[in-house]
Amino acid sequence: MILATLVEWRELGETVLASVLAGVGVTAIFAIGIWGVGRFADLSREEKTLAAGAAAVVASAALACVAAAVVIGIIVMTKK
Repeated sequence: MILATLVEWRELGETVLASVLAGVGVTAIFAIGIWGVGRFADLSREEKTLAAGAAAVVASAALACVAAAVVIGIIVMTKK
């Protein structure tokens, strides 16, 4: 007797793992971006230009990574 496979457990597990990693990772990177923006504002007010510039670089890199993750997610979802 041949039973049909109703659930592809391996593919389901890979999907769950990828979504958890992406969700936690993108959220953490976005939080780093927000932290960088906040530090930039604080350090700018204190006239610590070098540290403020470093915080701005961190914020920019983090927000660029989030934007890249969104674009990659859209590309993956629209592939056939």
